[in-house]
Amino acid sequence: MDKRAVKAWIMYDWANSAYATTVLAAVLPVFYASVAAATLDADTAASYLAYTHSVGMLCVALLTPLLGALSDLSGRKGDFLRVFAITGMIATLGFSAVGEGDWLLASALLVISTIGFAGGNTFYDAMLPDLVAADRRDMISSKGYAYGYIGGGLLLAINMLMIQQPGWFGMGSTLAGTRLAFISVALWWLLFSIPLFRHAPRRPAAPNMPGSWKGYAEVGMRRLRQTFRQMLRFPQLIRMLVAFWFFNDGINTIILMATIYGTSIGIGTADLMLALLLTQFIGFPCTLLLGAWAQRWGAKQVLMLSLSIYICIVILGYFMTEAIHFYLLAGLVGVVQGVSQSTARSLFSNLMPSGRTGEYFGFVNITGKFSSIFGPFVFGWVGQITGSSRWGILSLLFFFIAGMAVLMTVKVKQGMNDALEADREDNRILEGTVHFHGANAGHSG
Repeated sequence: MDKRAVKAWIMYDWANSAYATTVLAAVLPVFYASVAAATLDADTAASYLAYTHSVGMLCVALLTPLLGALSDLSGRKGDFLRVFAITGMIATLGFSAVGEGDWLLASALLVISTIGFAGGNTFYDAMLPDLVAADRRDMISSKGYAYGYIGGGLLLAINMLMIQQPGWFGMGSTLAGTRLAFISVALWWLLFSIPLFRHAPRRPAAPNMPGSWKGYAEVGMRRLRQTFRQMLRFPQLIRMLVAFWFFNDGINTIILMATIYGTSIGIGTADLMLALLLTQFIGFPCTLLLGAWAQRWGAKQVLMLSLSIYICIVILGYFMTEAIHFYLLAGLVGVVQGVSQSTARSLFSNLMPSGRTGEYFGFVNITGKFSSIFGPFVFGWVGQITGSSRWGILSLLFFFIAGMAVLMTVKVKQGMNDALEADREDNRILEGTVHFHGANAGHSG
């Protein structure tokens, strides 16, 4: 195990989580509504922002399986990560130039930054099997999420001060402080990504790789068609994908709708923002602790425990009436959010052939992005027909219960054996190709 590369991999979560917390969760929604879309009515602005998120996620879902296949074939996941991450950083920096009424520019920048952030994460996740053996992945994956909580939380705290106390930073207004916050996210993301840019792991490239982008695309599409056909060989991976489809939709809906739900029942903005910070800092030690449990007791068992706690969160959320209740629920989310995602990532990495993690994590990305459509829709639809967002939050029980039911059927050891057998077959094919070309070279000589 290359300890320097592992530390760099963990630090990247510290780096890019600033985008998730400051841009996606806290600052951009308010900035978009009050500045970029100030010339639109509030409902139209909210709709445009939602559509923009959907377009960005759709682009990621369509791009990453092909690019993942190419990263596997070329052995250069780090190069693909670098291109996507820098694209996201530049787009994030661009938010600082958005003026009043520039909603189209803001939407374009959000689509580009989403592609950079989420697309880069596909290659980041796919590096995990290249860095550590299966028995260490639960702990290392958890460390990544844990450090992400601290990194994202620290910069969010600083950004909130920039916006609420702009004079402390030499700024003359809240808007100037907001623009500075966007700049700080781009610089933070860049600075702490440098170690992984330098030390990203590489695998040997496949033999006879083409010399042009057109050739890469043709080979990548052919590889994708093979992968679609071969997925039936991995029934445990397919079950895990289905389980993930359900419970990830529930988790994402809680993340996306928590502040809106809190606002609808009368909880103030300051309490909502402080609760978001609380989630970040509780998430750090709890993700590490539960990650250690996952390494000892098994990722599947700890994931089941975290989903059980999410069911409790949904039920308690239905009865929530005061700010203190929101703080308590935010604390519970902090306990399980990181470990539920980190254990899912390590489980996936164990159920995939190690030579195809880029393309398979691309499929996971598709599953995650498309599934994220349904939870918010069900939340809104149930809330609309019942006249209460409380019933909307309670409807999320379905996603967690269904996800747990499918997850219970996943046989992890069998899935790992299926993945190892596929790796052996790929290696035999590769060795046969190398021997064939070697023999031809000897004959021609």
